[in-house]
Amino acid sequence: QHGMTVTPVVANLGPLEALTLNPNPDEVEEVFTLPLAHLLREENQGYTHFRMASGYGYTLPVFLNGPHKVWGLTAIVTELTLELLVPGRY
Repeated sequence: QHGMTVTPVVANLGPLEALTLNPNPDEVEEVFTLPLAHLLREENQGYTHFRMASGYGYTLPVFLNGPHKVWGLTAIVTELTLELLVPGRY
């Protein structure tokens, strides 16, 4: 919609404790992980409803984990990924 391309990558990185991540602090405030089982629990799934001044509205997924919320483009990609990985459960 805004002229950008996003390419999600799904990978098994092995034990997360062995990884050293160096995210750009201008773009990433915090890194956290969510197990697949957590994402599949209904109590950790939600939706945010947006309404525009024009009356147009839309709904986007949200995934909850304590103080963390996965929302926006990340939540959309997560939802699409869950639909592909576990089609009968999500």
